[in-house]
Amino acid sequence: MPRALDRLRKSLAPLAIGGACLLMLLAATGSSGALTNAPLPAGAIQPTERQQQLARQIASDLEQYHYSRRQIDKEFSAQVYDRYLGNLDGQRSYFLASDVAEMGKWRTAFDDMIHTGALEPAYAMFARLQERNRERIQYALSLLATEPDWKLDERYNFDREKAPWPRDRAELDDLWRQRVKSDALSLMLTGKSWPEAADILRKRYQRVLARVGQVSADDVFESLMNSYAAVYDPHTNYLAPRSAEEFRIQMSLSYEGIGASLQLADDYVTIGSLLPGGPAAAANTLKPNDRILAVGQGSEGSLTDVVGWRLDDVVQLIRGKGGTVVRLQILPAGAAPGTDLKTITLTRGKITLENQAVKQEARTVQVGGRALRVGVITVPGFYEDNDARSRGDENYRTTSRDVRRAIGELQAKGPIDALLLDLRGDGGGYLPEAVALSGLFIGQGPVVQLRTTEGRVEHLDDPEPGVAYAGPLAVLVDRTSASASEIFAAAMQDYHRGLVLGQTTFGKGTVQEVISLDHRWSPEPSGGQLNITFCKFYRVTGESTQLHGVQPDIELPARIDTKDVGEGALESPLPWDRIAPAAFRADAPLAGVAQTIAREQTEHAAHDADYQWLVGSLAALEQSRADHSVSLNLAERKRERATQEQQALARENARRAADGLPAIKSLSDEPAADQPDVIMAEAARITAELALATGNAPGTTTAANETAGSRR
Repeated sequence: MPRALDRLRKSLAPLAIGGACLLMLLAATGSSGALTNAPLPAGAIQPTERQQQLARQIASDLEQYHYSRRQIDKEFSAQVYDRYLGNLDGQRSYFLASDVAEMGKWRTAFDDMIHTGALEPAYAMFARLQERNRERIQYALSLLATEPDWKLDERYNFDREKAPWPRDRAELDDLWRQRVKSDALSLMLTGKSWPEAADILRKRYQRVLARVGQVSADDVFESLMNSYAAVYDPHTNYLAPRSAEEFRIQMSLSYEGIGASLQLADDYVTIGSLLPGGPAAAANTLKPNDRILAVGQGSEGSLTDVVGWRLDDVVQLIRGKGGTVVRLQILPAGAAPGTDLKTITLTRGKITLENQAVKQEARTVQVGGRALRVGVITVPGFYEDNDARSRGDENYRTTSRDVRRAIGELQAKGPIDALLLDLRGDGGGYLPEAVALSGLFIGQGPVVQLRTTEGRVEHLDDPEPGVAYAGPLAVLVDRTSASASEIFAAAMQDYHRGLVLGQTTFGKGTVQEVISLDHRWSPEPSGGQLNITFCKFYRVTGESTQLHGVQPDIELPARIDTKDVGEGALESPLPWDRIAPAAFRADAPLAGVAQTIAREQTEHAAHDADYQWLVGSLAALEQSRADHSVSLNLAERKRERATQEQQALARENARRAADGLPAIKSLSDEPAADQPDVIMAEAARITAELALATGNAPGTTTAANETAGSRR
């Protein structure tokens, strides 16, 4: 096993793309100090001593371990200041130009601030934001006393990222007048009257105002540290303790709790859904939309009132170690306040997030007069239950194991003629799982190359000989397929193992390692973690996916705008480059097959009603994206909306007629089941075409088919 992968497997947690490895790094903290001219108003959030220590440690770790080895100096300080200011008020709707001018004196102080731990200037900036936030919400509430003039011909520019800061309060007031008017107009377009819209907005703004005071020092610190991290690159980041725990859950697909998704509705934390197999679902005492009023620990004792609390604070009370008891005081769904409450008792257990795990299905596709069976496996992420692995559980869960199982289950129900892996929306995860998944489809050889900042290059090879599936293969991706997804797609493409379909992928070619900050200051989780870019990865051809992504062999349309989404749309991305190729042996090229299928796909799409419906819908979406303002004239907005709905309804009924479905009178009348996944259908058809083109369809015998089981 290569040294790089061996180190990853033996570390406290596996290395990940996007940050998923635990590396305990000890380093000395710097000296404390104080910056002048940063008075904090009475009652403002103050940086804690722990945060001052953490800031110095994070500065040291960033400078020492980041791939760029960049030092935090005066030039860096100015970039951090700009980033932090953008985090606070990215739409330039709270601060006045005079606020920004006043705070500008700290633009070159952010280097000293993190090195000394004297964070007062950043907290003073946040205190000013809270002050302006309260002022703006109070002003918005005052506007609801009078109905706006809906006949004025004016437009609201909702994209203010590059707009100048408001010069004075009068300009800021007018901006917020338009904002409130736009909020109300959106409600009135749904059939609400002005009094109804005003009442909804009043409650909404009051909730926002209440949450202004619920922000914690950890929230401010996390935003501040991420302003530093983001200057290094978009994927280096700091996670406060709660965020770090959520990250761990996403990477392992499991946690201990009651198995209910929670959401905030008005001032109540409510039950969104119950996860199958969880304690809440098994007890059958909670229902969706039940409201949680109080939480108690153990079978007896007091209950803590949680009405008006932040959602994540309530989540922390409800989660806990498996086998322990939690009590919830519930106001049943639909019951009026004051109705008799009920208290339920649940024993916490381990919850598996099945909706984020691998899934499979078989599709029958008609191609060339034949019915072909195409297996479809959806891979939402590259995960590994590291806790179970660390406990010695031989059946710990991983993406590659779940995909191997899915292939077996598909084949157990009959032979499949081709296999399609759906990686749309898969943002990545554990790097070893990208390597392991690739190994299911190639016999042997390197999957990806890693290069450190010192220039050392190591290959990560297929960890197991043999393949789980040797037949025709396609990989479906979109712009949000990133990191581990790109490694897998690139490997399949470079080995000529299968065709890549869809959009050009995200373009993230960097690897992050996690530095735990918990153990340094306290035995309890208190420091969070730093996800830090420490190397770049490269295809076996030597090409980087950084910025460029993986280009599909056959392009398909998607709703994602590549100009707004992707590595190139982020600030401070690392540059693209290449290294020497690795030694590997690919299958016969598929370029000729891809060109033939692409021509057939274009011809088929031109006569496919569902495909043309999607193209028309995407064109309308692109037109709406191009406009960054909306009319505040009620009659004009109604005309615009009616026109858009008529056009969408016409496209929909044209599609339904071609598919033999009855016409609908309104878009709201369409059953959800009637909405097709056009891209999936097209990708499955192309995958079936691949089986025919390579001689793997039923009744065909070619050299490609005869040797499919021994590709290496």
